[in-house]
Amino acid sequence: MALTLSCLHVAFAEKAAAPKPKAPFRVLYSNDTYNCTGCVQPGRTKRLPFSSELLEGTIDETAGIGVEVHLLQPGVGWVPWWQSKVCPDWIEWFCDFTGRQPTSHQKYLLSGGDIVEVFVKRCRKKGLAPFISYRLNDTHGRMMSEEPGWSGDVMGQFYMEHPEYRIGPNPKSWYERAQNWAIPEVRDYKFALMKEIIDNYDIDGFELDFLRHCSLFQLERTTPEQRKEIMTRFVAKVRKALDDSSKPGEHKWLCVRIPSYLDTHDALGIDVRQLVSAGVDMVNLSGFFFMEPQNDLGKIVKLIPDTPVYIEMNHIIQSGKNVAKHRHGSFTFRRATENQFYTTAHLAYAQGATGVSMFNFAYYRDNGVPGRGPFHEPPFHIFKHLGDKAWIAQQDQHYILTKAGNTPPSKTRQLPKEFTKGVTQSIKMFMAEPTGGWKQNGKLRIESDKLLGDSKWAVTFNRVSLKETSDRSEPYETPYQNLLGEEGQYRAFVVPFDIVKNGNNDIQVTMIDGKLKYKIIFMDIAIKYG
Repeated sequence: MALTLSCLHVAFAEKAAAPKPKAPFRVLYSNDTYNCTGCVQPGRTKRLPFSSELLEGTIDETAGIGVEVHLLQPGVGWVPWWQSKVCPDWIEWFCDFTGRQPTSHQKYLLSGGDIVEVFVKRCRKKGLAPFISYRLNDTHGRMMSEEPGWSGDVMGQFYMEHPEYRIGPNPKSWYERAQNWAIPEVRDYKFALMKEIIDNYDIDGFELDFLRHCSLFQLERTTPEQRKEIMTRFVAKVRKALDDSSKPGEHKWLCVRIPSYLDTHDALGIDVRQLVSAGVDMVNLSGFFFMEPQNDLGKIVKLIPDTPVYIEMNHIIQSGKNVAKHRHGSFTFRRATENQFYTTAHLAYAQGATGVSMFNFAYYRDNGVPGRGPFHEPPFHIFKHLGDKAWIAQQDQHYILTKAGNTPPSKTRQLPKEFTKGVTQSIKMFMAEPTGGWKQNGKLRIESDKLLGDSKWAVTFNRVSLKETSDRSEPYETPYQNLLGEEGQYRAFVVPFDIVKNGNNDIQVTMIDGKLKYKIIFMDIAIKYG
C-alpha cells in the first residue's frame, strides 16, 4: 500500500483539525426492517406480507416519545432493498438461480416499492432524523450457504459467484462464510451500494455496522496495521461520499457501530482515534446481540473525548436453549427490564457517554417459532426518560452481569465462571452513585446454571464479608419471566450501602463447600433510590 498507517493517521488528523459540528442527538433507535413482517404488530393476529404501511407503522411508534434518530437497516447489505442501478436485476437472477417465486419483500420491490424512500419520507413527516445503518458483512442464518434454507430476501449474485472471496470454506460457519475485506472487490461492491443510498436519498446520517457480522479478515494473513489501514481508508471514503452529497451548509453524520470491548477491535481493523480522524462523528458501542452494561465505554470515551459516544441497549440480556431444532429464531431469552435500561443509561452517562441507542427493541413482540414466548409489547414509555440524565440518576438501580455471549470473542467478559469446592473467583462491577448517593442497602445475587443444592457460598464486597439472606427473589417486579431461573439456582447477600463506591467494585465469590461443579452465569446488584 502506498501510505503507511502512521502517514494515514497524520493525514486524517490534519483534515480533522478544522472545526466540525458535534452530533446533538441523545437517543437513537435501530430498525432492522425484518420486524415489520417477523413480529406480530398490535391489532393483528398474524404476520402480513411486507408493505409500506407496515414499515411506516414501525416508524410512527417511535415518534414523539423521546427518540431523535431512527436508523433503518435495509436488509443485510448484500442486495438493494431500494430501486437500484447498481444491482437492477438481482431479483430476476435469484428466481432463475433458485427456481423459487419472489418473496414478500421482492414482490414489493418488483411492484416499484422503495423501502429507503418510504423510510426517509416517513421520518421527515414524523420529525425523526433518518439514518441508514449498513451491515458490512452480515451472514445471518443459512442465507449464505448453498443449502435451500436461506431467505431469498438477502441472497446476492455477487456473493454466490465469488466463493473465493469468502474467509473460509465452511458455508455453515457464521465467520467463514463472510467475505474477506482484504479483497478490494469486496469493499468496492459494498461501497457502490452504500454510495447509491447516500447519493439518492435525503438522509441525515449513515452508520457502518462492523458487528454484522464480526468477521472481516483472515487474521492469519493480515497484520493489525493492514486491517486498520483498510478500514480507516474505507471509512474516509464513506465520509467523502457523504460530504460530496451534502447541500451547502449541510453536514451528514457518520456513525460506526462497533464492539464495546477494546480487545475485539484489532481483528476488525478498528482504531477509534483513526476512525474519528477519518471523519466519524458518532460511535455506537454494542454488545453485539445482548445488552451488556459492563464494558469498555469509559476507556473508549477517554480515547475520543470530543466525539459523541453511545451505549447500545437491547431487549435481550441472556439467551437460553432452542425450542426447535435447526430453526432460526428458536432460542429463548431473558428480557431487559425498565430498571436495567435506566441503570445501563446511568452508567453510560457517568462515564461520559452522550446518549443511548436501542437495537432489536421490537422483538419483545411475538416472533420466531411457537413456544418461544411469552411475548409482550415493547416498553416504549422508557424512551421519554432515556435522554434525561437528571431523571435517570434518581431511579432504583439494577446492575447486571450476564453470560451474554462471546461474539466477538473478548477476554474482558467476566461470566461465566466455574466453581468447585474451595475456588474463589474475582469479579468487577462498575457502579455509579445516584443523585445524593446511595442510602439504602442493596442485594447481590449469583445464579448458577443448575440447582445449587446444599452447596455453601461466601461473597466479599470491597473486602467486606457480606451476610447471606434467604430472600432470593427478583428485586423489582417485572412482567418478563423468561429465563429468570428457579430459587434454588440463586444465592443472595446483603450489600451495605456505605461500602459501595463509584467506579469498579471488587467482588470475591467463594464456593465454601459442595460436591459438584457449578457455573455462575448471572450476577445482579439491586439498590433502591432514596
